[in-house]
This record gives sequence, structure tokens and C-alpha cells, in this order.
Amino acid sequence: MPLDKFVLILVIVIGAAGVTVWLGTMIAASMQLPFGWLVFLPAALVAYVVWRVIAERLANRDDDHYDGIEK
Repeated sequence: MPLDKFVLILVIVIGAAGVTVWLGTMIAASMQLPFGWLVFLPAALVAYVVWRVIAERLANRDDDHYDGIEK
């Protein structure tokens, strides 16, 4: 990948992250939410992603790495 494309992607990603954080703080400040909700929402999202990863790894028989191990 050329350096100019890499730098452009990096600048766009950093800019989008900054705008997202700025909008999040503006929305949170305008809604007067308790601090517990601000911690609960990201924690719930992380817990859901972890749950889906574990469920997929347990249910996927085609990708069982321990199936061919000699005992």
C-alpha cells in the first residue's frame, strides 16, 4: 500500500474517532444521564460481543482444532 493512501486512511480514521467522541460527549451532556448508564452501555456491548465469539467457537464443528489431536 502506498504511503499516501495509508496516511489518508489514518487521518480519516482519527478524524472520525474524534467526531464520534465529540458527538458522544455532547449527547451525554445534553441528556443528563447518570454515570452508571454511561458505564453500563459499553460494558453490555463488550459482553455481547464476547458471548457471540464464545458461542460461535463452541457451535462450529468445522473449525474444531482439537478434533485431530492424538490422545
